This record gives sequence, structure tokens and C-alpha cells, in this order.
Amino acid sequence: MSIKLVLFDLDGTLVNTLADLCYGVNRELEKYNFPTHKEEAFKYFAGNGIPKMVERALPSDVSADLKEKITADFLSYYADHYCDKSYAYKGTVELAKALKEKGLLIAVVTNKADEVASLVVNKLFGNIFDFIMGQKKGIPPKPDPTAALLTMEKLGVKPQECVFVGDTGVDVLTGANSGAYPVGVLWGFREKKELIENGAKSIIEDPAELIGIIDNLNGDEK
Repeated sequence: MSIKLVLFDLDGTLVNTLADLCYGVNRELEKYNFPTHKEEAFKYFAGNGIPKMVERALPSDVSADLKEKITADFLSYYADHYCDKSYAYKGTVELAKALKEKGLLIAVVTNKADEVASLVVNKLFGNIFDFIMGQKKGIPPKPDPTAALLTMEKLGVKPQECVFVGDTGVDVLTGANSGAYPVGVLWGFREKKELIENGAKSIIEDPAELIGIIDNLNGDEK
């Protein structure tokens, strides 16, 4: 059965969002005289959705109510500053175009809030993606496969006809949980060891390598 759909994570896979995430969260932390963090730390804070990212950045004894307020304030700021410094990783725009030229469907499945995810993707990639699924109320975040499966259903594709591409253990586990072929990328937020431990079947260092993987999965169909 051939591959028909490629699902991509967003942060750390298609787009480097670290600088904007770091600045936005640190801006909130400073208001309360909490310790701030270096950009590198957000490689590990991010990945499980914005509420979890904010929680990881906060001191452990912060109340639930204050966490909720800081998260809401961050989201309010980030909605207007989601792409001040964020950029598409080298080769990802070209990859998206190449996949479409091969007749494949492409989608984004991310734990980033749905409305912000669409803004980021459309700003940096235009409207090339067939579907964007961000975090929505009532849909559990990755690595739960629900968002991926809903995307497949929306686009009329079976799990075994899909590749799921991401930079974290959460992403490759989502791919495996959904029945897609999980591919890990090394230009993002996490290391090779994490990707392998969570079930990545292929690891790539350059976006263009994905084309060869899909060709191999399709028996070198062109």
C-alpha cells in the first residue's frame, strides 16, 4: 500500500520557534520575579503543548490558578508575536512543495494551539498544506493519536498510507500510536537517542531525505 499523506509536527520540525517561545514565556516570568531561562531550555520545555511548556518553565510551587493566569497571558501575547523571530528550517518549504508535486497530501499535527498553529504555517508556508490540526479543546494532545487519526479521516487516508514526521519522542510515538510510519528529524529540539527509543523507524538529517524514504516505502514509485 503506497504512502498518500505526510503528517508533520510544527515546532522543531517545520519551524524553529524557540526564540519567540523563550521571549514570550520569560516576559511573563519577569512580571512575577521568577527565574528566567535560556533559549536552549525551551527545546525540552516545548513539545507537549503550551500549558505544559509554561508549567515546566515555572517554579514547582506555583499555584494552579497562577499557572493558568500566566499561561493565558502568554497566549494573549503570543497570538500577536508568534512569528517575530520564528522561521522555517532550511529545506522544509522546498520539501513541502516537492511532496505536493509528487501528488502527496501534506498536513500539520501539532500540540500548539490550533489558531496560532494556522497563523504560523500560513505565514511561513502559505496555504500549501491540505490540513492543519492544532491543539483543540476536547482532543487530547500528542502522543495520543486522536489528532492524527482525525486528520487522516478528514483527508480520506488510512493510517498505513501515512508517514508521521517529527523532532521529539512525543512525535514519533504519535506516529507509531496512530499506525503511521514514524520518521524522526535531527535538526529540531531533541536528540537521536530519544527518537529511536520512542519508535522512529527512520531518522533524517536533511529534509530532502524524506523523499527517498517515501519512494522506498512506495517501492520506488515515481
